[in-house]
Amino acid sequence: MASCLRREPAPYSEGVTRGLPALIAPAAAALCLAAGAAGAPHVQPLPSSFCSKVVSGGTGTPDYLIVSDLGLQRGSFPAAMVAGIKFVLAQHRFKAGRYSVGYQSCDDSTPQNPQGDLAKCASNAKAYAGNASVIGVVGAWSSDCTAVELPIVGQSATGPLVLVSPTNTHPGLTHSSGGSGPGEPAVYYPTGKRNLARLVAPDDFQGIAAVLLAKQLRLRSVFVLDDAESYGLDVAGGFKRAAAKLGVSLAGTASWGVSQSRFDAVVKRIARAHPAGVLLGGYACPGCAGLVKALHARIPDARIIAPDGFLPVSSLVKAIGSAAEGMFVLEPGLPPSRFGALGQKLQRKFGKAQAEAGGAPVAGQAVEVILDAIARSDGSRASVTAHVIADPVHGAILGDFAFDRNGDMRPSPVTVWRVTHGRQAIDRVLRVSSLRQ
Repeated sequence: MASCLRREPAPYSEGVTRGLPALIAPAAAALCLAAGAAGAPHVQPLPSSFCSKVVSGGTGTPDYLIVSDLGLQRGSFPAAMVAGIKFVLAQHRFKAGRYSVGYQSCDDSTPQNPQGDLAKCASNAKAYAGNASVIGVVGAWSSDCTAVELPIVGQSATGPLVLVSPTNTHPGLTHSSGGSGPGEPAVYYPTGKRNLARLVAPDDFQGIAAVLLAKQLRLRSVFVLDDAESYGLDVAGGFKRAAAKLGVSLAGTASWGVSQSRFDAVVKRIARAHPAGVLLGGYACPGCAGLVKALHARIPDARIIAPDGFLPVSSLVKAIGSAAEGMFVLEPGLPPSRFGALGQKLQRKFGKAQAEAGGAPVAGQAVEVILDAIARSDGSRASVTAHVIADPVHGAILGDFAFDRNGDMRPSPVTVWRVTHGRQAIDRVLRVSSLRQ
């Protein structure tokens, strides 16, 4: 039996690509989804036009399919994630409790849009939702793609199909924040059922991490700058909300412009506030090296804190030089030394020796979360999704954690880098959770 669903397009969200509703609407309108009884006897592979062949344990037809939905044309990074997923599945002998699983690697990108082509994201999601064999998805690669896919795969007749993302950081996918658009996150869950769990700290959690860092450094007050864009507003908003709850004084707020090259006025304003710290909540602008240099010259004792989007640590040191000395840079995720044994093995085989969101270990964690949920489920999509969101995880690649009711990892690790003698070094790892619970 099939269920044909119709719905209105979701409104535009500031956190994701403009034009998203036009892509969601054709895929979701009049969408007929196969009911798919639990334990479907014949797995139906997804089309070879965008997915690999089915990989399984070779012991007959699997009961279900797990798929990954990644921007494979982006380069070696998503390819390493696919390799990590296959490695973990082989470690589990392609079994999840009493169920056997197969795996297909699917591509949501094009040469023109290597991060994820939104039209392709929508068509992929429709294929996953309509194929009763698919029981869980690792992905999507980009937050934009996930925003397109969530409403589509959430309307399966047997309950929402779960996405476990190793890479999505846009807060609006799971909760409202300073940079969220109208209606987020409800627009992504038309049935009211949550079906996204993420294994990386959302952008506003970096703002919360900056507050935790300020408390640990005993900074009496922090001045918050943002770039007036959604990412910067998320980081700054997370800081302001956490500072009010955790007792860190806000010395003031201001914004810089993406085309700005001179910062005399804003630096004078910050200096007059005499802050012990300054948070740079936003993406770096072409002239932002000058901002850091001016801050360092005018208030040399102030601790400067930046999120991952401001600049990678190595680029920061190169662009700013000695003015970067002592800066703290936040980055979602664990350093490899903090992974569990399997995660460290995945890092050695497929990863790079640095902390970063995503990668083979986090992709491996995503598939382990899905396997554990399948093993505890009754074999239906609704049951698997419920177990992913509700069940805590112990002794895993990323340690002990759970997901809150929104689908955010609790706690979410954020690595703090510090520039010392012109080199980047890990200073500490912060464990961040939403303050809304």
